[in-house]
Amino acid sequence: MNHMTKKKLGIIGGVGPAASAFFYNRITEHTGASCDQEHLDIVLLSHATLPDRTKAIETGDDQELLRLLEEDLKTLETLGVAHVAIPCNTSHYYYEQMQSCIQVPIINMIYESVKYAVEKRPNVKKIGIMATDGTIKTGLYHKECEAFGVTPFQPSEERQQDVMSLIYDDIKSGKQADISKFERVMKEFADNECDVVLLACTELSVYAETHEVPSFCLDAMDVLARISIERSGATYKN
Repeated sequence: MNHMTKKKLGIIGGVGPAASAFFYNRITEHTGASCDQEHLDIVLLSHATLPDRTKAIETGDDQELLRLLEEDLKTLETLGVAHVAIPCNTSHYYYEQMQSCIQVPIINMIYESVKYAVEKRPNVKKIGIMATDGTIKTGLYHKECEAFGVTPFQPSEERQQDVMSLIYDDIKSGKQADISKFERVMKEFADNECDVVLLACTELSVYAETHEVPSFCLDAMDVLARISIERSGATYKN
């Protein structure tokens, strides 16, 4: 494809610096390109010092976070991006406030992931949500599932502890992931007849890249990468 037809992608990174690097690499790996010039033009604004999103939501003390996000979004807009991706599930709690700051569209990772699950997988009636406590508490995926007419399912308290332990004690700590935690959670999703399980946390995307996961799993980060590539005028390659 002629690179002149491509649109510039903006990414707000640093919302987990490792997540941003992972997302950037995921886009590069999955862009159908036979030379450097066929890759996307990307502006990655890595703002590692942004206040913690989960903490801001829980305490309601979010003015500083929103002010900084607005500054970042306006910077990307000034630099001529056609759209913005934010590889952080929890940040989407502020999606409407963020979108109201700028004219260029922000790709909604939550909406796109549920939409992709419903449209691309056959006869989806129930979607399991595997995410941090913060993302679960926001109810973002629950609301989106209900809007698409499917039933959201979240792990029991015991299994959610497995999810959090896998994310924080294992993957974020740089340790070997305890596969039994993942398998226990998957068994609960399967026993409760989930048609799709959304992996809605970057650490789970990292896990899925290095471990075998059931075919009913769908990685939200992968959906965001796919939509970002396609909207920027390139082809997504598996």
